[in-house]
Amino acid sequence: MSEFVTLEEIRAAKERIAGVAVRTPLYRVERARLRMGEFPEPEFDLYIKAESEQPIGSFKLRGAYNMVAQLSLEALRRGVITYSSGNHAQGVAYAARALGAKAVIVMPSNAPEVKKAATRALGAEIVEVGPASSERRLKAEELVAEFGYAMIPPYDAPQIIAGQATCGLEIVEQLPGVELVISPVSGGGLLSGTATSVKLAAQAGMVSAGVQVWGAEPELAADAKESFYSKTLVEWSAAKTTRTIGDGLRTQSLGVLNFAHVMKFADGIVTVSEEEILAAMRVMLRATTLVPEPSGAVTLAAALFHAEELPKVKKVAVILSGGNLEPALREQLEGSWLRGSG
Repeated sequence: MSEFVTLEEIRAAKERIAGVAVRTPLYRVERARLRMGEFPEPEFDLYIKAESEQPIGSFKLRGAYNMVAQLSLEALRRGVITYSSGNHAQGVAYAARALGAKAVIVMPSNAPEVKKAATRALGAEIVEVGPASSERRLKAEELVAEFGYAMIPPYDAPQIIAGQATCGLEIVEQLPGVELVISPVSGGGLLSGTATSVKLAAQAGMVSAGVQVWGAEPELAADAKESFYSKTLVEWSAAKTTRTIGDGLRTQSLGVLNFAHVMKFADGIVTVSEEEILAAMRVMLRATTLVPEPSGAVTLAAALFHAEELPKVKKVAVILSGGNLEPALREQLEGSWLRGSG
């Protein structure tokens, strides 16, 4: 395997995950349906890549299954382990169950209950630690040393990047005229994979050579943006990153391999406020049939509230990375717009 994931490896991942991960729809949303009091009608056509329609409600199944499926039979017999706040946990648990392996998941104590319950329902054993992403990783490494489990990292592995990259490959196949793709960014698995696949597809003539890929993340967990523009991999403290409502975007730094891919293939990163995330969630719930979790709504927030920072284009695809929304928050969001329209 080369230093960077190749188009051939991404295509191989696409074949490997077929029948397990879904080729999710790319929905066009009429401009008029996006109009809200906070902003005028957008000047671009918007498409939403609905990774919320994966069997586990998130894109994480792509990378997890791609990596677990390449393990030896002996490794599968020993079992697999990962550390995750929720969606990757479910991806690994789902992949392990499909392949007949035990799954152990190290999760933060403050992970949403809906994600813990879904992970347990898939047959995984959960080990809880504190809120820091570094705590999760260290505990998982400790258990690997003790029991010989195969580590399935959340983002920092070529197999994970190649699996997540299949999302970007689908976008260019579904919308050859796409000019801008926006991906959420935390540890960097989805952004690094999407940027790599879209840019390699452009080199292969599958999409316009001018297509751009940008990341979006919360202002309260903006380590990726700082890393990108300083060209130096930085780490934020857990005390800072855990402030955001986007529980899937609280990772303290990009992965090393992910950072390399992002620097080579991505075009920029924008940040959004907590208020903008909630507003984007309300828009999606009101204007579409899709259900966004906060981490998945950052891309729509970027497109709607930060258009002046992004390339001026006509066709924008945003990735809704997950739809595992806490019922109480959904009720609160739906209640707030009903009161506002009453």
